[in-house]
Amino acid sequence: MKKLFAALFFVSLLTFIPVGRAEELAVDTAHSTVGFSIPILGGLSQVRGKFADFNATINYDEKDVTKSSVNAVIKTASIDTGIAARDNHLKTADFFDAEKYPEITFQSSRVEKKGKGLVAYGTFTMHGVSKEIMLPITITGKLVDPATKQTSYGFSSMLKINRMDYGINYQRKGAENFLGNEVTIELFLLSRPPQPKKS
Repeated sequence: MKKLFAALFFVSLLTFIPVGRAEELAVDTAHSTVGFSIPILGGLSQVRGKFADFNATINYDEKDVTKSSVNAVIKTASIDTGIAARDNHLKTADFFDAEKYPEITFQSSRVEKKGKGLVAYGTFTMHGVSKEIMLPITITGKLVDPATKQTSYGFSSMLKINRMDYGINYQRKGAENFLGNEVTIELFLLSRPPQPKKS
């Protein structure tokens, strides 16, 4: 009877083990980019930049994308447009106010398949303002290491937002049309294979 009870107990445990769980993927920040661009003088030119300090965790389930999720944190003070004086201005209260709002974040609430890609629905927070957005995601490919059998994935996304919606209202005096309002965000993320857990 004891052996029968033990066997039944073991089987009951197996029924509660989740199958097909999403794989947690860290982002290889050294080979990923969080970039943006904004039009100048009605599109006569574009200013491009990036954020150098960011992190993201992607839980990805190939078989059932609805079990997937995305969580990202960007350090506002790491903005880099290639011109130090402009970057310093962007960190002030005229723009991002990096001291008061040190992070830009995105936290997904659900992920769905759309065509050949994915859409992550969630909360985007910048400059103290949170809004629900749809983040389109393209899977640019995957690579299986023949030695370790571990998989790396590539993800990309492009999103347009209006900076005014997030309280970034700066206009240059005497040239109010100098800086555009629509900002294009471009993401290129390379995942790292899961690292073995330390015992």
